[in-house]
Amino acid sequence: MRLRVVFMGTPEFAVPALKAVHLEHEVVAVYTQPDRPVGRGLEMRASAVKKAALELGLPVAQPEKLSLPGEFERLQALRPDVIVIVAYGQILRKNVLELPRLGCINIHSSLLPRWRGAAPIQWAILGGDTETGVSTMYLVEKLDAGDVLLQAKTPIGPSDTAGSLHDRLMALGSQLILPTLTGLAEGTLPRISQNETQVTTASKLTKEMEVLNPEEPAVVLDRKIRALNPWPGTSIWVGSDKQRLKIKQATLSLNVSGNAGELFDRDGKLYLGTTEGSLELQRIQWDGKREVDAAAFLNGMRGKGLKS
Repeated sequence: MRLRVVFMGTPEFAVPALKAVHLEHEVVAVYTQPDRPVGRGLEMRASAVKKAALELGLPVAQPEKLSLPGEFERLQALRPDVIVIVAYGQILRKNVLELPRLGCINIHSSLLPRWRGAAPIQWAILGGDTETGVSTMYLVEKLDAGDVLLQAKTPIGPSDTAGSLHDRLMALGSQLILPTLTGLAEGTLPRISQNETQVTTASKLTKEMEVLNPEEPAVVLDRKIRALNPWPGTSIWVGSDKQRLKIKQATLSLNVSGNAGELFDRDGKLYLGTTEGSLELQRIQWDGKREVDAAAFLNGMRGKGLKS
């Protein structure tokens, strides 16, 4: 059954889902955030979803708020069977949630009820989870609390970063939305209520999370380096003059020990000591300098007191 769909989304994460829905259904409008000024020149830039929608020849709406006068009536006139929401960036009021006959369906990048909130991909890594996934769910007024329809899982590997996991979940979400819409149209999908006792919260990331504390175990720091890549990144303060060293890539080395917070060279490899185990630093960057690999860093530090 071909449905009339209003699609609401903004970042790159939502683009594959929009393209998938467009192939199977009639997308009557794409809602996305208004163009925003970015960079030093404050150049106005369209969202990834707007760019994709225009390439597909789809009508685009960019209200500052859906609650502004006339916006609900404009949406109502589209007569959507369903509204699909993927990281839209606006809170939908009750009148919008109740408008489409099949409901408002959200793609959320976690296995709900685990990791409700703004940064589920990063918190799955920070929490030491061995797997995560995507959920399609009914959108309700309470954040990420609606009944779940379908889920798809993926393992979290020891080298996964927030960036690599984002891309994998983005693809999973685009694959999951079509069987979700088919099941809705046919009335064959169960509504699975979330167990409130199993809820965990994925709070918003902050710039302050960037600085690592070497007094924490290496396994915790490894998760932070991977989870906070690419934003806000991770760094440590080095030396008596407190220079900032950004850590771009590292691996866990539980069998190598060193003093907490100390950089040292062992067998031609660069390590950061912690209270439990060490991190082998593979790509690093002094503040204001270019990113280098460990070999180039060690060459630059020869004769400057780096321990072996």
